[in-house]
Amino acid sequence: MKMQHPKLVSFSLAVFLLISLAINYLGARAQTPTGNLIYFPIIFKWDSNLDISVCAPDAGPFSTEINHPYLPYPKGRVWVLKGVEDEEELRVRITVLDNTEVVAGITTRVVEEREWEDNELIEVSRNFFVQAPDGTVCYYGEDVDIYEDGQVVSHDGAWRAGVGGNLPGIVMPAKPMAGHIYAQEVAPGIAEDQAKIVAIGETVTVPAGTFTNTLRTRETTPLEPGSVSIKRYAPGVGLIVDDVVKLISVTN
Repeated sequence: MKMQHPKLVSFSLAVFLLISLAINYLGARAQTPTGNLIYFPIIFKWDSNLDISVCAPDAGPFSTEINHPYLPYPKGRVWVLKGVEDEEELRVRITVLDNTEVVAGITTRVVEEREWEDNELIEVSRNFFVQAPDGTVCYYGEDVDIYEDGQVVSHDGAWRAGVGGNLPGIVMPAKPMAGHIYAQEVAPGIAEDQAKIVAIGETVTVPAGTFTNTLRTRETTPLEPGSVSIKRYAPGVGLIVDDVVKLISVTN
């Protein structure tokens, strides 16, 4: 390996950092339907290959009728998942509400998620989704209530696109392919989940049944180095595995 001159390396690095800062400063702006501007910075993320600007407020029109094959959210559908972790029984119930919420000027579909640990409610979140014109499912944030002994004790993890530097992310690409990497949550210091599609086409058996042609993702976040979450989705059904919890029923 050829030895590089230290001064040349330092100069090159300095130039690169200055250019990076300049581009981040200039960034781009997205205009909401109400005329408000959201700053859309250009961020150097070497591990992302999908452009989240497909979910920008001015990239619409968006739909609250979400019918992506791997992430359908028809009104009234309910998923129940169960599992055991550290000898504690976990239960998750996801419900597509007949409610909408305006976030960053965009009308979004509200999907409620409730989580129990040994039959004690520990979290309720209201998640905001829309479908982009190309079929991408976009994530506009979530309201979060964390419970202890039946009382709300915090709202950790709550964020909304358009607040501060928060941006909408991609929760499911329009045409998912193995190798796709994308930012799901862009709320600096609060929620920064990223996902990678690691496999498509696997057959998976869970208590609710056996599903073919499933999609598997690996989620990470720089806020929790070393933390990894594995999710699996089935066509026409949606989420069937979320780490240790697995689908036991899906109803409309």
